[in-house]
Amino acid sequence: MAAKEQRPPAPPISARLGQPVGFRPEHLDFDRGIRVGNLEEHERITRILKLALESRYGQPFVTERYGRGVYWQWIGFLPRANRSAKPLSSSVSFGCAKFFLMVDTELRQFQCGLQVERGYATRMRGREAWRLAADWDWHRLVRSLGARGPMRGELERLLADGFRIFGGTWSGAATPFSRDNFPGVTRLRELLRRAEPREWAGFQLYYPMSEKEVRGSTGVDLVEAMLAVFAEVTPAMNHCMQIRLEEVQR
Repeated sequence: MAAKEQRPPAPPISARLGQPVGFRPEHLDFDRGIRVGNLEEHERITRILKLALESRYGQPFVTERYGRGVYWQWIGFLPRANRSAKPLSSSVSFGCAKFFLMVDTELRQFQCGLQVERGYATRMRGREAWRLAADWDWHRLVRSLGARGPMRGELERLLADGFRIFGGTWSGAATPFSRDNFPGVTRLRELLRRAEPREWAGFQLYYPMSEKEVRGSTGVDLVEAMLAVFAEVTPAMNHCMQIRLEEVQR
């Protein structure tokens, strides 16, 4: 990642949380997903990241997931205050920007970063609960992607640091954008607007790690890397939400 202003080193994650961190690299399983079951509390990544985010930002987070049983494919964390602020959609989390992590078992890649969902953009029988509403964060995301919009600098900065962007329907075969093939924020905005309205769509801004990189790291290193990625995408996330996340000064 690009050089930044030097800060004093943060205390170890175990000291910041006031408890040991027992997460291990093998909990990211490239065949089955993220292991969350049959573990002690201090080993479970959901518990570790939730505590760390709540300590960093001084507010409660909601944990979401896709999967069941011992292994989950996707995990999300969103500020409860942002969901509560929504006049139409405060009872669901689909409309909220969120931090996410997932293991892509096809690409054999670990990904973490920012996700914003669109849901269904047209009326569909039996799926009204997942229809895009006027207060979803998706609308703020799309508005922020103008040529002079606030998201342009954030995306260009993060792409230069090795991040990737996905935009479109989850069922599509869209190629993630890197610094080398990014078409610019205006084209990205049009791509998001043209996503098939009868399919679930979304946007992800994430940092990828290969299986080799994960296996060559310690569990504590991986937790610190996830939290560092979340910190990097927080400014972009703030452009999408009804609230702002600010680090608590200690």
